[in-house]
Amino acid sequence: MKNVLVLYYTQSGQLEDIAKNITHPLAENKDITLTFCEIKMKKAFPFPWDKESFFDAFPESFLEIPTEVISIDTAITEKKYDLIILAYQVWFLSISIPVNSFLKSYQAKSLFKDTPVITVIGCRNMWIGAQEKMKKHLLNLKANLVGNIVLFDRSPNLISVITIVKWMFSGEKKKYLGIFPKPGVSQKDIIHAQIFGFYIEQALLQESFETLQDHFIKEKAVEVDDYLLKAETKGARIFNKWARLIITKKRSRKLWLKAFNVYLFLAIWIISPIVYILHLLTFLFTKNARNKRKKYYQSV
Repeated sequence: MKNVLVLYYTQSGQLEDIAKNITHPLAENKDITLTFCEIKMKKAFPFPWDKESFFDAFPESFLEIPTEVISIDTAITEKKYDLIILAYQVWFLSISIPVNSFLKSYQAKSLFKDTPVITVIGCRNMWIGAQEKMKKHLLNLKANLVGNIVLFDRSPNLISVITIVKWMFSGEKKKYLGIFPKPGVSQKDIIHAQIFGFYIEQALLQESFETLQDHFIKEKAVEVDDYLLKAETKGARIFNKWARLIITKKRSRKLWLKAFNVYLFLAIWIISPIVYILHLLTFLFTKNARNKRKKYYQSV
């Protein structure tokens, strides 16, 4: 009998839906015991978000400052697992505060130690920085990262900004104005994610995860967009400066967060298109570098 823990945090329910579809083949196997566990906060984050709460989460998200989580039942944490599937959201180019907070908790130390882990990301489109931070967390926990799956919003970058923001602040996952595409990961991609579960099932029963990520990549589990990578890398450098500044401004925090809001608007609608144009101008001359970056970020 194999024991698998699915650990996740979700606001809208989308990530739970993704996790359940991926693990459907495992749930159907009588030789596998599947346990779902949702990470919960002592002070819950709102959904839908209000604007003030959303931007207030920025500095702590990016700087990975934890807050209090509700302890998981010891019946779950005291069991030894053959595999942990960790599903998480990306907040401000980083791991969401709830998941980051749990990874830094005392319960995570014993839970993850010497255990194979598959990460599952549900995001708008930028996830690479968050996954690099995740790798460090898992290394510190002495866990063994054996696979990574990324499901994202396939709409063009600026279109997805509009649709995701509308969803976050309204809580309604529907076509904005009746003309924009639905926000978030498409239902087609969520259903297709079951294919990853068959590879996970096979690797689990064979007790060998060495080629699992290769199978994931063949099924397009991790797609690396070089333009988005460049935009994210540049954005992360500036986010770091903003976050470190704002975190020191106790009395004027709200004012600085409003200034960051203005910056973010300009970055998305002015700086981002410029980065895209520069990307196009250098595209033909950077094939080797692009392939090298793609190979690295697709791997574990």
